[in-house]
This record gives sequence, structure tokens and C-alpha cells, in this order.
Amino acid sequence: MISKTVIILEYSSCSYFTALNLKRLIKRCAKAVKAHLGIKFPIEVNVFLTNDKGIRRINREQRNIDRETDVLSFPTLSWFDGKGKNPTDEDLDFDTLAYVIGDMVLSLERAEEQAREYGHSFKRECAYLSVHSLLHMFGFDHVDEGRRKRLMRKNEEEILAKLKITRDEK
Repeated sequence: MISKTVIILEYSSCSYFTALNLKRLIKRCAKAVKAHLGIKFPIEVNVFLTNDKGIRRINREQRNIDRETDVLSFPTLSWFDGKGKNPTDEDLDFDTLAYVIGDMVLSLERAEEQAREYGHSFKRECAYLSVHSLLHMFGFDHVDEGRRKRLMRKNEEEILAKLKITRDEK
């Protein structure tokens, strides 16, 4: 059985063609994360592409943090460092027959700024933020400067390398 990956996309701060290209990129990232972690079940991720104003509003409403950020992740699974129980029928979207693992909110405005700041492409920055968010959905975190942050960074870099999306890409 093929384990599908479904990306449900909403956008408010870009063109249709930008959104379509980013949807394809995010789907590639999701498939790579699944393969890297050995995830066999079909997944669905809800993605909202917005700007700094939009992500600030969501950050304030959902996390009581009144500032912009690059990406927000709202996992539905209770996993820890890529390990956990498989989802149940409660998590299944019967329209797509995939398990909803969470919501991702991505500020394209912030991604553009960070791409310039770090000297790589917008595509690379969006791929990094997508992989980062997806890893959060599978229980990875970087709350401290210790082992868990190192593990998350290691997984991010390995997945991006498998996708051949490098920092050198302009």
C-alpha cells in the first residue's frame, strides 16, 4: 500500500502560482520527513501561507505571544522525538483517508527576509521551515540548547540534504 501525503493549502499573501509551487515543495518535504522517520501511515498537513501581520495575529491568539515569527506548528499527535503511537480513527480525515498530523502557518514575508539574511534562496528557506514544522508535528523540539535541539537540527540537515536543497542554492 502506498502511504500518501496530503497537503491542504490556504494562502492570503501570495499569488496562486507561488502557492502552487510552495505546495509542491512542502509535499516533497513532508514525504522526505516521513521517509527519514520511517512513517508508514498516510498523513495530512493543513498549511496556511501568510505574511508577518497574519502570523503575528495567529501567534497572539493561539500562544499569547504578540510578535511575528517565521513558522508556527500545531501538532495533533502526542509524539516525542519521532516516536509515538500511530494515529487512530479520530485523527483520520475520511475525505482524504489520511491522518491529520497538524497545522503549519508560514510567514512568506519572514521567509523572504531570512533567505536574504542567510544568503540562500527563498525555496531553501521555505523548505527548511517546512521540515522544521513537520518535525515539530512528530514531537521534535528545540526548547533548550541541549540534546533535543541538536537532534532536531541534525534531522533537519539530513532531510534537506536528501532533498538536495542546500544553503548554497541562490
